[in-house]
Amino acid sequence: MTDTRAKLTFIGTGNMAGAIIGGLLDNGYPAERIIGTTRSEQSAQTAASTYGIHVTTDNDAAISDADVIILGVKPQVMKDTCAAISSAVQAQKPLVVSVAAGIEAATLDQWLGTGLAVIRCMPNTPSLLGTGISGLYANAAVTDTQRDLVDTMFRSVGITQWVHNEADMHTITAICGSAPAYFYRFSEALVRSAEQRGLSPESARQLVSQVALGAARMLSETGETPAELRQKVSSPGGTTVEALRVFDQQGLDDLVEAAVAACFNRSVSLTEELANPKE
Repeated sequence: MTDTRAKLTFIGTGNMAGAIIGGLLDNGYPAERIIGTTRSEQSAQTAASTYGIHVTTDNDAAISDADVIILGVKPQVMKDTCAAISSAVQAQKPLVVSVAAGIEAATLDQWLGTGLAVIRCMPNTPSLLGTGISGLYANAAVTDTQRDLVDTMFRSVGITQWVHNEADMHTITAICGSAPAYFYRFSEALVRSAEQRGLSPESARQLVSQVALGAARMLSETGETPAELRQKVSSPGGTTVEALRVFDQQGLDDLVEAAVAACFNRSVSLTEELANPKE
């Protein structure tokens, strides 16, 4: 279990921060060692009631004895947030963890006054159900103990994968952060096809969701590659191969690569935009 001596402060308690908080509490992390912050008293009361932790509107007070701060605000307001808390962060020197897309560790360190241990994390939305995956990158100032602490934190909402090259976080974004939407989009098309052939929306959704769940478990638990699993479903001369033939004829691989490349490239450009925001 995570080192329960560490005091955690969540700057922002939105969906992703809430998922992490919930995962930690479900895994036995003491609620009294977690503080959240929000921008209004009303949202603070709502978050405190929802998560069962102390929530305040005073960022500086929440940071004053924190071992770890988790930055859970939107990327577009991250610079202003960092500027507002930089003095408190410099006084305490906590480990800084960011779950914001597109902002590099060096940029966060600069905005917060420099000299900090910074970890970037790209979780995905299935983390809300404890079935997510989080890509992580640590700057050179992060200790092994800090890395282990953060690894355990994010394993409370799924599994983790660390990268040594920060540029790989763009790939993590395209394959981990954004890819659930790709599967949802494909599922939309399958549901629509089922409905067009007479199934009710409820039956179509149930069929597609269970197929997706079962296929994901096969891929995760059997140790077989996607190609091997596909071949086991594709009997020669059968029905499945006809569908797969259409995918090949229509260039499915090229379409997927183009989509991933577009996501990757947008991640790169977003990083540049956020590092140098227009005044």
